[in-house]
Order: sequence, then structure tokens, then C-alpha cells
Amino acid sequence: MTDHSDSVPADADDRQAMERILGRPLSQTWPTGAWAPGTRVTVVRDPGWDGPWQVEFAGTIDAMGAPEPNEHAQALDGELLYWVTFDTPQYDTGGDGPYRKAQIWGRHLRTEL
Repeated sequence: MTDHSDSVPADADDRQAMERILGRPLSQTWPTGAWAPGTRVTVVRDPGWDGPWQVEFAGTIDAMGAPEPNEHAQALDGELLYWVTFDTPQYDTGGDGPYRKAQIWGRHLRTEL
């Protein structure tokens, strides 16, 4: 028997921390057509600038919060923000990190086949 109790509290702690930072609960209502939790993805660099991450890397769509519409002024029409857990901790182009999970713009994600 495998005990998964170590990962459950971390996920709950992550959600509680983000909800405190945002000042609102994370949605758990998954949008129609959004990639499902557990989907394997590659986080890619933006072709228009040197970022947002130092390298491309693998991760998994996380169920901590449902994808949300990207409301940034430079967002693409209908673009979603996904929570992604990284296979290995990563640094952003500003040198901050290492991060083990982040909310990623949909344009910076490619599904793995």
C-alpha cells in the first residue's frame, strides 16, 4: 500500500496560500474544452521575447485551481491561465526561483503526445 498523505497536505497548503494571496477562493469549476488535470505539458519560451522561463521544461496540469480566463491586456482572446506543477524546480528569466509550481499562460503550454 502506498501512502499519499504527504502530497495531500502540500496541495491543500498551496491552495490555501494562493487563496490568501489572491483574497478569493480558487475556482474548482473546470471550463469546457480546457486541458484536464494530469495532462502532461511542456512549458515553452515565448518566441517574441526572452522568457518567461529560462528554459523549456515538462510539467503537469494541476488541479489546485481550475483554469481561469487570462485578463491581462496582452492576453490572447479566450486564453486561459493554468496551474502547472513542474517536474523539476525552475527559474524564471529574472533569475527568481526555483519554482515548483506556477500559473502559466496557455500560449506557453504545449501538450505532450
